[in-house]
Amino acid sequence: MRYGFATLTVLVAMFILPSIGVSQDFDFFEPHTTLGGYGELHYNYSKIEDAKSKKTLDFHRFIMFFGYAWTEKWSFKSELELEHNFVDGEKGELELEQAYINYHHADYLGFQAGVVLVSTGLINEFHEPPLFLSVERPYYNKVIIPTTWFGNGVALYGNTSGFDYKIVVMEGLNSDKFSASSGIRGGRQKGFKADAENLLYNGRVDYLGLPGLKIGASYIYNNANGDSTTIQIGLIEFHTQYQNKGLYAAFEIGNISYDSGDVEASRGYYFDVAYNIGKLFGIDSKILPFFRYYDINTAAETKSGGDSEKKYHYTQWMIGLSFLPIDQIAFKIDYAKKTVELESITTDLFNLGVGYMF
Repeated sequence: MRYGFATLTVLVAMFILPSIGVSQDFDFFEPHTTLGGYGELHYNYSKIEDAKSKKTLDFHRFIMFFGYAWTEKWSFKSELELEHNFVDGEKGELELEQAYINYHHADYLGFQAGVVLVSTGLINEFHEPPLFLSVERPYYNKVIIPTTWFGNGVALYGNTSGFDYKIVVMEGLNSDKFSASSGIRGGRQKGFKADAENLLYNGRVDYLGLPGLKIGASYIYNNANGDSTTIQIGLIEFHTQYQNKGLYAAFEIGNISYDSGDVEASRGYYFDVAYNIGKLFGIDSKILPFFRYYDINTAAETKSGGDSEKKYHYTQWMIGLSFLPIDQIAFKIDYAKKTVELESITTDLFNLGVGYMF
């Protein structure tokens, strides 16, 4: 059968042109909900020299993540955490660690507003159990960087030319709750009717331009105030992490300065080295024997001097093994010996744990 030019024109208009219109006008994005979470169960054994040992079994954290995307640019993200399995009076904690509106304009610029995380170190923003080697988070990320550190505020973030950055302005700290034993940790307001008299300012930049390497630094400033004190603090820290061809290494070092009170500085560092021996056996699961060393002093410099600068000076070495059958599940075991400089008191620590994320 032979078609005339007019007939062919009609066929093209009926079948080809509408398909072109659909490909140009069809919106491929659909609003959607995201559900995730993580958790970890710990067995902890500790023994201080000749004292009686202490043994605990604790479901340390249960976290649910909920998110919703209205458009490709506008979304909501949240994280609700239950600590120690149950809440009753002073026991356990229920915390809203993140809950913010996110506007992602482009890779180089985004905005967050709500309950946000301080952007500092390796673990405060990425603290799921399979992402670090030990059963417990490194002690550095408890008393130097008080992970998880969150509060009400806003943030700008972006990634360009191999650099990743974030700037955070949020509620400050309560200086009445600083201590020689735990630094600024007790001063976190955690978004609960937070005093916004003196805001906290935080900036971080990482370089990610080399395969497997992250290297960066951050700074935090806050003129912290409480009912009876006002203490200006500055926290500067450097961090680096390398993961490539089975080798894993991490290093963090930080210093907190205080402009008043007996404690003038808190500081510490730690490093991890591990290798995935699963590669040697040709299996996909990760088997990571590791070594860690840290040196922490929450009262590194004091006005009173003497033993006050030795009482909270800890050194520790740790050996352990982390087994990840898949990247989202980790079974862990570690042994450590911690020594306090004052009187050289030693503590033996043994931990077992399982953690997951999804």
